Amino acid sequence: MAEKNQAPENCSHDCSSCSANCSSRKKESLLAEANPGSNVKKVIGVVSGKGGVGKSLVTSLLSVATARAGKQVAVLDADITGPSIPKIFGNKSEVLGNEQGMVPPVTSTGIKLMSINLLLQEETMPVVWRGPVIAGAVKQFWTDVCWGDVDYMYVDMPPGTGDVALTVFQSLPVDGIVIVTSPQELVSMIVEKAVNMAKMMNVPILGLVENYSYFVCPDCGKQHKIYGDSHLEAVAAEYGLPILGRLPIDPALATLCDAGAIETVSDTYLPDAVKMICK
Repeated sequence: MAEKNQAPENCSHDCSSCSANCSSRKKESLLAEANPGSNVKKVIGVVSGKGGVGKSLVTSLLSVATARAGKQVAVLDADITGPSIPKIFGNKSEVLGNEQGMVPPVTSTGIKLMSINLLLQEETMPVVWRGPVIAGAVKQFWTDVCWGDVDYMYVDMPPGTGDVALTVFQSLPVDGIVIVTSPQELVSMIVEKAVNMAKMMNVPILGLVENYSYFVCPDCGKQHKIYGDSHLEAVAAEYGLPILGRLPIDPALATLCDAGAIETVSDTYLPDAVKMICK
């Protein structure tokens, strides 16, 4: 008889017909099967350890810049209780379906979107669901949506390291994540949480993007650090991560988001991030 955690001498490595609990047992994959009508090449998550740092803005800017680089782009809005992607893109299209599933609406520049707000009768209706139901909805956006051909799918994640983040990392074939931060000193702790979760889930970290980095005075052109000195270099050095970009506090950019006109932005601010993702 084989010792505990050792494979039997006559092991066929077919774990489906064997009850032995040994080290050779293959771990069952939790990846959800993609919709038959989907051909998504790369999945990039946009995450943070806390809310309010600008994940949806970064997701949108990355999507626009990637589409301008000639790629087929999609955005999966995984922030079920706080969806903002349709608003930022100014898209209120009805979600239609075919024999393979739901068909995502397409923006004016060809970016495919799926968000819970596109399925609600009123965009202001709250989604009062428990965690497992929310996580299940995110999973369905992968399995039940006919995405078609997509070079890069960006997943706008909710804040924190809870049910939805776990579902995305386990169920979707995530190729890497971008962590969004802000200049406050407490960010180092918040980033550490996101970094540690990514390591636990064996998800590569592509780098850091800092939002609210500075404000440029429209009168004198001087940069003002509204939230204090940045700690981004120290955090990046501690974890060996590249800095992919810094976003300013820009009222004009906020206006574009409020107007649903993010695709008309003249400067996407994140060229280094897109180069890293699309290399």
